[in-house]
Order: sequence, then structure tokens, then C-alpha cells
Amino acid sequence: MTNILLILLLQLIYVPLLTLRTIFLVKNITFLAALIGIVEMLIYVFGLSLVFGGDQSLLAMVVYAVGFGLGIFLGTRIENKLAIGYVYITINTQSKNQELIETIRSHGFALTTYIGEGRDSDRYKYEILAKRNREKELFQLVEFIEPKAFIISYEPKSFKGGFMLDRMKKNKKNQQ
Repeated sequence: MTNILLILLLQLIYVPLLTLRTIFLVKNITFLAALIGIVEMLIYVFGLSLVFGGDQSLLAMVVYAVGFGLGIFLGTRIENKLAIGYVYITINTQSKNQELIETIRSHGFALTTYIGEGRDSDRYKYEILAKRNREKELFQLVEFIEPKAFIISYEPKSFKGGFMLDRMKKNKKNQQ
């Protein structure tokens, strides 16, 4: 029975690491992904040796599979809490909302505005690049001030230049 519990525990460690490693690779954080991969494979090989080396191999396989599923859930939750990376958010409104613009900027977000042609009238588009861990905060600000706004959020793979990078470089220098 100890081996069965150990298999479950190993899966609850292994699969979240697998999830994080995959996300780090997608976000081009390769060194950390490689380190996690080493630990991940050690756990994987050890776990499989327990599954195929014991007397209760059918139960061990079922526990291994259940642990894998629970590990995916746990890994996703961990990644959502870490919220690594950036989001590019586009907000569309029917009229220019100066209060929305000022509030978003006063909360430290860089915002660019555009006027576009909608089907029936002009539309106002606001573009914002923010750290992913602030996405929910930004959505709440917009929903409070402009509840009918249309909001889209994307995760950019890469970007170069602009206000955000200048600010990050200044902050990094100030911290040193």
C-alpha cells in the first residue's frame, strides 16, 4: 500500500512539473525548462519502476493514471497562480471614455487609443500590454467603468521596443 501512495504522490509532483516545463518551453524559458526536465525524468523513471515492479501492478497502473489526471489539474492551477508572461488586451467601446483611459493609466498600464469605423458609427479601441498576473485586475477596472466594453486578451509570443520595455529596463536598473 505504501508503494501505491508513493505512486500517487510522484504523479502529483511529476505532472505539474511536466505542465510547467511545457509552458516554460513555449515562453522560451529554456534553461529552467531543462532543469525541470531533469527532475521530471527522475521522478518518471522511479514512478514507472514502482508501477511495473510491484505485486499490485493493475492497481498501481490505475493509481498512476489517476495521479496523472490530478497532476494536470494541479499543474494548471500552479501555472495560473504564477501567471508568467504578458497579455495584449484590446478594449472596444462605442464612445470615447476619458475616465476609463485615465483610470487605466493611473493604475500603471500603458494604453494607446484608436478610432475605427464600426458598422453603424465610430468605435474606440484601446490597446494595452500588461503582465499576465495583472490581467484580471485590468478586466475588473474596465468592467467597473465601462460594463458594455468588448475586451479581447491575447498572449504575445514576443515583442520588441516600446514604452513597456523602457519601463522594465528602468525598473531593473533601479533595483540593482
